[in-house]
Amino acid sequence: MATEAEQLPLLQLAELTAAQFIDIWKHFDTDGNGYIEGKELENFFTQLESARRGAGVDPSHASFKEKMREFMANFDKNSDGRIEMSELAQILPTEENFLLCFREFVGSSAEFMNAWRKYDTDRSGYIESNELKGFLSDLLKKANRIYDDKRLTEYTQTILRMFDLNGDGKLGLSEMARLLPVQENFLLKFQGIRLTVKEFDSLFTFYDKDGNGYIDEQELDALLKDLCDKNKMDVDATGLVDYKKSIMALSDGGKLYRTEMEIVLCRDSML
Repeated sequence: MATEAEQLPLLQLAELTAAQFIDIWKHFDTDGNGYIEGKELENFFTQLESARRGAGVDPSHASFKEKMREFMANFDKNSDGRIEMSELAQILPTEENFLLCFREFVGSSAEFMNAWRKYDTDRSGYIESNELKGFLSDLLKKANRIYDDKRLTEYTQTILRMFDLNGDGKLGLSEMARLLPVQENFLLKFQGIRLTVKEFDSLFTFYDKDGNGYIDEQELDALLKDLCDKNKMDVDATGLVDYKKSIMALSDGGKLYRTEMEIVLCRDSML
């Protein structure tokens, strides 16, 4: 693991390959939680400023702190005080802007899920790594993006480096959803509503009256209201409509399946 003081020469490049972008991400996301935050964020901004200015900076200086506030105001799109992968893609000059390409390819959660379901046929919340190339190819075709097999292979290998951290050959829906733009990431929309698996099972079973493994749009209204009440969230009618729109992106023909909802709503899901 690189030390905090160690400089990352990649930040000085005029353009990054997809692989170099991931090297930078892993360098600063030291705890691997999917965010650059806290001390990681200060280290990132310190090195970014040093690379851009060609000289050292003093993180304790008032002008540095003001520049960092301006930086976060520009790039922290959901104002949560940390940088996500899709936000970092806006900051660094990535070759053909790899992640921004995917933001174009997958304009909404619904498009992402339509491509995902073609490969996650058993609704386990995972696709096998050997299916990833086909999944990415489908996303590229959807956007009428021209690509060759060499570029597709590079993108595939880069995604594997991002998400298959334990090398088990599986890629999770909750991880892959990080490719989505912040405002379209259905996982982020529900950060304030996080249940245990036991709580989720009880709630889902209550609304899945016939036990067929899914609920429909009509049942969702009552379920969401119940969720907000349980989490003591003061959500008005407009807020409930927004939540409903986000979660319906997961639906398949108006059906919301247990495994996909569990990924979104459970804080300790193993999916």
